[in-house]
Amino acid sequence: MEEVTHHTWEKFIDFYFSIGLTYKDITSVLALRYSFDISERHLKRILRARGLSRRKGYCDLAVLVEFISNELQYSGQLHGYRWMYAKCREHGLRIKKEDVRLVLKELDPRGVSLRQARRLRRRSYFSRGPNFIWHMDSYDKLKPYGFCINGSIDGFARKIIWLNAYTTSSDPKLIGEAISVPKTATGFQRFLVPIHPDSTVDSYLEGASTANQRIEYWWRFLRNQCVQFWMSLFADIRDNGFFDGGFLDKAILQFSCMGLIQDELDDTAQVWNTHTIRPSKNISVPSGRPNVMYALPQLYGTRDFLSPVDDEHLQLCKDECVFRRPIPCDPDVYELCNILMAESHLTLPRDPYQAVNLYRHLREAITASL
Repeated sequence: MEEVTHHTWEKFIDFYFSIGLTYKDITSVLALRYSFDISERHLKRILRARGLSRRKGYCDLAVLVEFISNELQYSGQLHGYRWMYAKCREHGLRIKKEDVRLVLKELDPRGVSLRQARRLRRRSYFSRGPNFIWHMDSYDKLKPYGFCINGSIDGFARKIIWLNAYTTSSDPKLIGEAISVPKTATGFQRFLVPIHPDSTVDSYLEGASTANQRIEYWWRFLRNQCVQFWMSLFADIRDNGFFDGGFLDKAILQFSCMGLIQDELDDTAQVWNTHTIRPSKNISVPSGRPNVMYALPQLYGTRDFLSPVDDEHLQLCKDECVFRRPIPCDPDVYELCNILMAESHLTLPRDPYQAVNLYRHLREAITASL
């Protein structure tokens, strides 16, 4: 446990305040992690003295309008005002949620009218704590165009552990690479430790998607907030006769769009992990920010179920994995596309529409030379 000194407590308070923790959470974190006891009342006095406030210092409305206008050009057109608000906060904008709702209603009235609330009768779900169980699955809505998405979510905190786009998601050894790399190995080690023959706990569970509800729900969310934009964009290319579903078209599209899709997946996961999950009628399911629930389970009356694993066991698993290539498509097509880009003095695309233009240019150049 770390100890907070007189010279360091300010930066901890500033940091936890900036990421949106409540006053109660800030005092709990300081007490549990740094042995620094402070009352909420005193915390508010400190924040006030440092000029920090939840309801002051909002950014200019023009900045908010510009940000939302830019987001609406791409997959942001799928966002409701709550998710757009979380995205604004993640990008450093101090704004009111009501302002986001009004701006979104003004800039995208058609999108607002199309989004309707839907109620589901949810099954009761229970996970004992972070790293008790991870839900993994592949998402194939973009697979017809050559993009396979695989991800994992923690059952307790609902934190996205990994979210990757690649050319395939069918090889379990390739999926294992996401588990065995250092940044995620600690989360999955519970499933790698040897299990006693008399143990009632399985290290790996496999079943129908209906039982994998955590990740299945999140796939629907991913489509609503991100993937639907790319599905529509690629469908337009196909319907206009510029995509036939063959190997070459898929490889060129992967070359043009894989990086942008991965960037957007990373951004979506980051915003999700820092947004606030609202309370549920299921009292066994905690509410709050996924990052906080995952890192500080003590605040929710539980513990981290991470289990240690020997390095040799982890290395044995890594030896059985197949690692992703550092290039987005077939090596020969990748080399050819780079040559054509250099000859035409083209640069890598910075947005989806530039990527589509690059795809069409490369497709035309390659097919003309065949």
